[in-house]
Amino acid sequence: MLSALRIATAAAACGVLVVGVAGCKDDGRPSAGGSTQPSTSAAASVDPSNSPAGSPSASASASASATRKPTSAPPTGGGGGGGSTGGPRTNGKPDASSTGVRPGTQLTVVNGDQTFSTDNQVISGKDFHGFVKVTGKNIRFVNCVFRGRATSSNNALLDTDRGTGTVVEDSEFVPSNPSATLDGVYANNLSIYRANIHGSVDGVKTGSNVLVQDSYIHDMSWFASDPNQGGGATHNDGVQGFLGDSNVVLKHNNIDMSTTHDGNAAFQDSAKNARVEDNWLDGGGCTLNFNHVNAPLGGIVVINNRFGRHSSFKCPILLSTQTTLTTNSGNVWADTGQPIPAPQRHD
Repeated sequence: MLSALRIATAAAACGVLVVGVAGCKDDGRPSAGGSTQPSTSAAASVDPSNSPAGSPSASASASASATRKPTSAPPTGGGGGGGSTGGPRTNGKPDASSTGVRPGTQLTVVNGDQTFSTDNQVISGKDFHGFVKVTGKNIRFVNCVFRGRATSSNNALLDTDRGTGTVVEDSEFVPSNPSATLDGVYANNLSIYRANIHGSVDGVKTGSNVLVQDSYIHDMSWFASDPNQGGGATHNDGVQGFLGDSNVVLKHNNIDMSTTHDGNAAFQDSAKNARVEDNWLDGGGCTLNFNHVNAPLGGIVVINNRFGRHSSFKCPILLSTQTTLTTNSGNVWADTGQPIPAPQRHD
């Protein structure tokens, strides 16, 4: 399974780290309520004041070095296939009021794990109390809540690794039973619009052809012991891209790791051809951490983003020695509008 490869190689990469920002990150989960209305509460284990010592490392997070090959031919372009049926709910900074299930939506509770394999389905107004997997083509989720269930195994609230052209709109990802082995989304050939993602270890673990847009990723759950980290603490990322994958686009999101205990990065990436545009980004050891694995990493575009000042190493962007930014422009501090410093560069 793609997700198993992601975790296994991630853990292996973690072993080469020395110190640092949280250069090696992988699993963790959020806490959520059980009502049929979407929760907007913050995840457990939030402590932004606890910053790691040392200097930042460009090494990929635990799962960032995973080799994940799509099981079907991916579509071309940055996203998973179909577009959104609506535009952003705010032209400003996305937050809980402009993401997640739209107000007034009536939700139907669906208990137990679900697999969606019928092509071209539209699933609307569901509150999933169990893990959801997609294996079909062009399946769309609208106004849904993904809560998962208790587990001690690696899993995600939504797993689209075997799907093609999946779209998620106006939905919330918030674990009912947070654990060190639970992520928000395993994403492959997926487009996410206006999602509120919180409470898991990582918000989104990407494959190829993934678009996250107009969304709010925040308040990840930290655990002192994670089997994927050899019993060490979880390494939390807002979004994480992997070796062997490509075409990850983050556009007009608020990815805030400043309220996550010892967070690694808003975006930890080893996937080529990543684009980070028009986002609000904060927290982590270094907020954006691009790391090559076994070969040079390129095709990276970082433009017109606003950075907060809560990264542990005062480091908006970190590049490994064999990573090249194709475009790096228009990136400023959110509070002053002044340009951020040049990226730090080292392994």
